[in-house]
This record gives sequence, C-alpha cells and structure tokens, in this order.
Amino acid sequence: MAEKTQRLEIVTPERKVYSGDVRFVVVPGVEGELGFLPEHAPLVSALKIGVMKVQEENRTFKVAISGGFVEVRNSRVTVLARTAERDDEIDRERAEAAKARAEQRLAAKTPDIDVVRAELALKRAMARLKAIS
Repeated sequence: MAEKTQRLEIVTPERKVYSGDVRFVVVPGVEGELGFLPEHAPLVSALKIGVMKVQEENRTFKVAISGGFVEVRNSRVTVLARTAERDDEIDRERAEAAKARAEQRLAAKTPDIDVVRAELALKRAMARLKAIS
C-alpha cells in the first residue's frame, strides 16, 4: 500500500521552484524547524534563512531558502520564499565565494560596511553550502 502524500509548492517572486507530491517536509521556521506529514493541522508561519528538507517517494532533496512564509492546509504545503534554490541548482564555487566575500566584509569593520546586509549574505551563503553538503 502506498504511503499518503501531500502537495508541496515552493514559489519565489521569480519562479515556481518545485511542485509535486511528497511524503514529508521540514522547513526552517523562525522559532525552530517545523515538519509536516500529510493531513497536518492548518498552520501559517514565518521562515528564516535556512534549508528545507523534502522527502519524495524515492528520494530526498534539500532547498536553500532565504526567508518567507509557509502555509499548511488540506494536505497542501505552500512555501512562499524570497529566494529558493534546490540542491541540484547550487554552484558550490559561487556559494563559497559569496561566503568568503561576506566574511571579508564583516572582518574589515570599516564604517561604510552595512553589517546587517553582510550578515544576511553570510547566512544565505552558508544555507546554500549546507543544502549541498
């Protein structure tokens, strides 16, 4: 007998990153990780920069996201993210270069550096690297 599934949609302002039936989803909520099985109770939550884990019928993959919202209802999980990249789309060298640039900006401690922006860039790069590790 096949296990129950739920519909997952991952959408950014630019594109639909993923749409399909999955067994299990874990998202990086602002208060901690949230996991969803089919028939989960309705929920809306903000998301932070981090890595989603998605379990399909025969494989598991990760998605690096940079914040947004998740809505769960009627065995449907909808993720509205600022940005989202599946693990098979991430360029390791580019992510490592972005991490190094952000670390250099933070280490420089010059008055013209936007510290919050550099910290967010570092978190996004680290999430991308975590998704492909």
